[in-house]
Amino acid sequence: MSWNKENISVNLQTDPKTNLGGGVAFLLPAYFIWGLSPVFWKLLSHVNSLELLLQRTIWSLVFLLVIIFVQKRVKELVQIIKNPLYLGILFISTIILALNWYLFIWAVNHDEVLQTSLAYYINPLIIVFLAMIFLKEKLRKLQVAALLIAGVGVVYYTMFLGQFPWISITIAVSFALYSLIHKMIPVLPLPGLCIETLLLSIPSLGYLCVLHSNGNGAMLNINFSTDLLLMGTCLVTGLPLLFFTIGTKRSSLITVGFLQYIAPCCSFLLAVFYYKEPFSSEKLVTFIMIWTALALYTFDSVYQHRDKFLNSRKS
Repeated sequence: MSWNKENISVNLQTDPKTNLGGGVAFLLPAYFIWGLSPVFWKLLSHVNSLELLLQRTIWSLVFLLVIIFVQKRVKELVQIIKNPLYLGILFISTIILALNWYLFIWAVNHDEVLQTSLAYYINPLIIVFLAMIFLKEKLRKLQVAALLIAGVGVVYYTMFLGQFPWISITIAVSFALYSLIHKMIPVLPLPGLCIETLLLSIPSLGYLCVLHSNGNGAMLNINFSTDLLLMGTCLVTGLPLLFFTIGTKRSSLITVGFLQYIAPCCSFLLAVFYYKEPFSSEKLVTFIMIWTALALYTFDSVYQHRDKFLNSRKS
């Protein structure tokens, strides 16, 4: 895919060789927040999942606009809006992001935290696959083996549990596509994310107005703690996404996938040991396959990074 070079001024800090440590510093808190976020969303389980999606969109936009105005970066928003190509691509990423948000909330509030954990274990492997297809990155032998083992794990899950893990697969694929788009599009993280929430906020605000006019909205109709939690969705949503998009720009796509293990590990521990979700032997076999695939993937990544580091020192 080729990009218009005219507005290249918006594409600062996109080189993964630039400030690698800074990229990791942003990715780590993003993944920890995501991994522990089921605790927050469980507190809002009494609110409809669709309304939660709309509320988190509106409050995230408020949060991001405050940052934009404080940093005096409104011109960057205008620059993106004036570029039909960038705006069109961000519209696509907005739809993908909305699907990911909704499914995650729905899964958590329907006691499927384990499925969200499986999703983000699978996600790094899907990112590697997408990098091969769209970024022309070549898969090494261990990476191919990891993808095959993960695929077998999903097939096993489907056969022995009698259901296709559509929640896990959809969440994983949608976030992998979102990561790929933000890796490829030459738009700075903060204004790009602000445009996405702005696009999603337009229909969200309209729907919420209709909901409240009928007296069915959660905001101001349940209790004060619910209102505070709804407003707090901006921090659980906007903050990690901002960290993630900044970290993605400053890191290689492989690094993004590697560090993403943090989030599903946190969710897995919450699901099994805190929420006591059923964890059958069939699920255990699936997770063992996924963990094996990730172990191979991790070993390959570490080995390759070690070789590159040693070669750079020799040169």
